[in-house]
Amino acid sequence: MASAASSAAVPFWRAAGMTYITYSNICASLVRGCLKEPYRSEALSREKVHFSLSKWVGGKPEKP
Repeated sequence: MASAASSAAVPFWRAAGMTYITYSNICASLVRGCLKEPYRSEALSREKVHFSLSKWVGGKPEKP
């Protein structure tokens, strides 16, 4: 009886083999797709992420 209760408590995204991040990205993409202009283009512009990677040696970042 306890195993049936614990399996029912598993979120469906976990049961589908997804991580929460993957699930939330899919949901966000669907919501952005439902928006009308100009809200859609504003949401898509916020989606972009800029980052850089640095290799650290001796406790200090190296120049790229």
